[in-house]
Amino acid sequence: MNIAAARVADATGNWVDSWAPLWSRPYLRLARFDRPIGSWLLLMPCWWSAALAAGVAHDVSHLPWYALLFFIGSFAMRGAGCTWNDITDRDLDDKVERTRSRPIPAGQVTAKQAAVFMVLQSLVGLLVLVQFNGFAIATGIASLIIVAAYPFMKRITYWPQLVLGLAFSWGALMGFAVTLGRIDPAALFLYAGSIAWVIGYDTMYAHQDAEDDLMIGIKSTALLFGERTHLALSVLYGLAVALIGVALALAEVHWPAWLGLAAFAAHLTQQIVRLRIKDSPLCLKLFKSNREAGLLLAAGLLLDAILRAN
Repeated sequence: MNIAAARVADATGNWVDSWAPLWSRPYLRLARFDRPIGSWLLLMPCWWSAALAAGVAHDVSHLPWYALLFFIGSFAMRGAGCTWNDITDRDLDDKVERTRSRPIPAGQVTAKQAAVFMVLQSLVGLLVLVQFNGFAIATGIASLIIVAAYPFMKRITYWPQLVLGLAFSWGALMGFAVTLGRIDPAALFLYAGSIAWVIGYDTMYAHQDAEDDLMIGIKSTALLFGERTHLALSVLYGLAVALIGVALALAEVHWPAWLGLAAFAAHLTQQIVRLRIKDSPLCLKLFKSNREAGLLLAAGLLLDAILRAN
């Protein structure tokens, strides 16, 4: 097979396709380095939590280092998680138009090769994790149970997005574990709010595959909500903003954090207004825009932490 031509359907025209050495492209695609949006979305709760915890501690001296480690860890572990997902879904991906060009169903790598690559990525994540305190290390390892279970959920429940939310929001706990060596109530509410956010944005993403999923028996909140998706997103995003607001109140933040939350809420609102569930390119565009939504909140929390540390 021509590896250069075998691009993933929804990830053409990126740096992997254009610049990466031919031998590396299937592996970079397994890790989704051609589509880094998922890594950014995994990173956002980590940065939120680290900034919020730094504000509680009135100390931002370690925040740049923690932010860098979370960045590296998010890209490594999202890559490992996606590789695991592709290994477990190899019998399904060739039945869905958007995923049949992924490296395993396309024959670019074997499942065994993908497994070795997954282990290597996990080792990078482990190297990041051991830079933290013992409590944070244990907290990070605990998330692996959810990560391992996620790919199987779409086969048994219409709520796989909930399990994804549990995994992708774990960073909301990690920032407190790393910075304070504990998990405060504020972290728990931040975690809960992030879960609602993840369910919302991944529902939009799942609408791209709704017809194929229905034919092959795969379940999702996109199929569950159907034409009620706008209402469901209003509830989920509203819940996300409310729960994160409780987290901010418990952490006794100042005005920059509230301004960041207001900008976050405004961004989520315009997503709901613009969404057309039958328009797959728009669903993907709105899904990707959640990085900017997350960065708006992160910026507010960062400025709040800096002000509180002085």
